[in-house]
Amino acid sequence: MSTATGIAMASMSRYAILGCGSVGHAVAEELVEEGKDVLILDRDEGRVEALRDQDLNAQTADIREQSIVEDLADRDVVLVLSSDVDANAQALENIRAADDGDQFVVARADDPVSADELTDLGADVVINPSTVIADSALRALETGELEYKASQLADVIDGTERRMSILIHRSPDPDSIASAAALQAIAQARDVEADIVYEGEIGHQENRAFVNLLGIELVSRGAVDMDDYDTFALVDTAKGVEPDPENVDVIIDHYEHDHDHDARFVDIRPNVSATSTILTKYIQELDLTLEQEVATALLYGIRAETLDFKRDTTPADLTAAAYLYPFADHDTLEQVESPSMSPETLDVLAEAIRNREVKGSHLVSNAGFIRDRDALAQAAQHLLNLEGITTTAVFALADDTIYLAARSKDIRMNIGKVLHDAFGEMGDTAGHSTDASVEIPLGIFTGIETSEDSRDTLLALTEEAVRTKLFEAMGVDSSSSSESSNGS
Repeated sequence: MSTATGIAMASMSRYAILGCGSVGHAVAEELVEEGKDVLILDRDEGRVEALRDQDLNAQTADIREQSIVEDLADRDVVLVLSSDVDANAQALENIRAADDGDQFVVARADDPVSADELTDLGADVVINPSTVIADSALRALETGELEYKASQLADVIDGTERRMSILIHRSPDPDSIASAAALQAIAQARDVEADIVYEGEIGHQENRAFVNLLGIELVSRGAVDMDDYDTFALVDTAKGVEPDPENVDVIIDHYEHDHDHDARFVDIRPNVSATSTILTKYIQELDLTLEQEVATALLYGIRAETLDFKRDTTPADLTAAAYLYPFADHDTLEQVESPSMSPETLDVLAEAIRNREVKGSHLVSNAGFIRDRDALAQAAQHLLNLEGITTTAVFALADDTIYLAARSKDIRMNIGKVLHDAFGEMGDTAGHSTDASVEIPLGIFTGIETSEDSRDTLLALTEEAVRTKLFEAMGVDSSSSSESSNGS
């Protein structure tokens, strides 16, 4: 039901219930409790009498009869709730034959077939009590499971004697960082000190702005002694390069892990789109005071992982975001999402535009030699905005390594798999269906020893080989080039 319909329903006050068995009776009592004017029609005289004894406005009538339509003329909402689905269909047909579509009609079905029939007859909403009960049971089960797992997580954290290490994947993204910040807040609320430990670099200007503006403290793996910790948590590590401590106590992720871990607490939910969603649920269940910085981080983590709710968004992601929204600092979010572009990023983007090669809707480009590897990711993202482009890959050379960043909005393509298929045997790949990267040692790729004199030769060899491998992995015919520019 749309929001507009929801608002209209809330303002309506005159209801009719046709067929008042157990379902109709429960609905009638609830509506009367809310101060609504409710008329009940049922053909069972004994039932009608019992309803009147409860001060309910009930009348004896066969809901199949055309004559009842006159009784419903002044009713805003009609709920056809008899257990006899054929009677419901006849009543609905009569109502729709007489009204001009202004009455909002809810009808009861008992299976998918009757639900379709009632919809075809003009019901605005069709309900199936068995489905409602099943949904309610599943929600109760989910609530009970969350309560149990929150208690388990608290027990593991409470068992920490020294410090807790929260490990996130290499060169972490917002979802990984935000989830870790939330787990750190949970630990601190239980008087347990926790550090967020990462490897690699905080890449992409948005990610650096995210960390700096929210004051999230991250510790480099090389700057700590892992022996200082006695509790270890892996948070959102599956899609990147996993840290590998000897003992893992906690695993929280929205992707399945390739490696087996004998952890005391595991919560892996592929049915949600962000690990930030999972941590938000724990904060709610543990009834923690939500600090603005953590709420902002979690909301941004969910938005980044779902491409602002455009990619694989689940109801759990939406309800988590709705919970976080009032607590978040939206001015800071705007700053995170619109960081200033560095001069080198502009140079890399310009070079990538000059050197682009397009085949179909796929674009591959060479950005030459770079200093700021993060600029590649931004170039790949900006090129995705070009008309007709659904997939981009931008590569460059730095520190005797080929760095490549790719983006895709083509739902038929998993860009993470494309990079793994093309370069997995020779380099480190990371990412998922819409956002991926790879690092390849230059010498392994070309078979030529790197030196200052060989750099231009290596770049030329690399460009041809990378383009060919990428287009092949994308399933694009190498002869189908529609646009090419080499900047010469």
